[in-house]
Amino acid sequence: MILVLMGVTGTGKTTIGKLLAGKLGWTFVEGDDFHPAANVAKMHAGVPLTDADRAPWLAALRERIDAASAQGENVVLACSALKHAYQEYLRQHEPDNVRYVYLHAAEELIRDRLAARKGHFMNPGLLHSQFETLEPPDHAIRVEVGGTPEAVTNQILQKLQF
Repeated sequence: MILVLMGVTGTGKTTIGKLLAGKLGWTFVEGDDFHPAANVAKMHAGVPLTDADRAPWLAALRERIDAASAQGENVVLACSALKHAYQEYLRQHEPDNVRYVYLHAAEELIRDRLAARKGHFMNPGLLHSQFETLEPPDHAIRVEVGGTPEAVTNQILQKLQF
């Protein structure tokens, strides 16, 4: 199974993903690691990515998902997957093995988190454009991320019935 933790920047995808993978004994995959250098530079500069910018990133993520499925590897993937088209593309080859967990909170809470975050390439100025782009998946597990990472992780486990 591939669990995709998705949502806008600052929702805790990486922190929660690592906790969740650790509790499940699964592999954690950081989706940001698959961005080409040009994408990272654009985001750092505060320039929103286009669909064309995201295409090679999504292709690399789908290859990783396909490889995990072929090897029987269980993965927690932290990935924004903001649009329905991206979500469907990622699960296209493995529709029964990919499940989405939509991490969400009010824009104000996320803005405050980003203001406190250090060392991440994502420019906080892009947050609003991410909320404008966001298309929550129809069949995702939805978890509000206002609590501690441990509490959010436990909510996800409860909802997954693991």
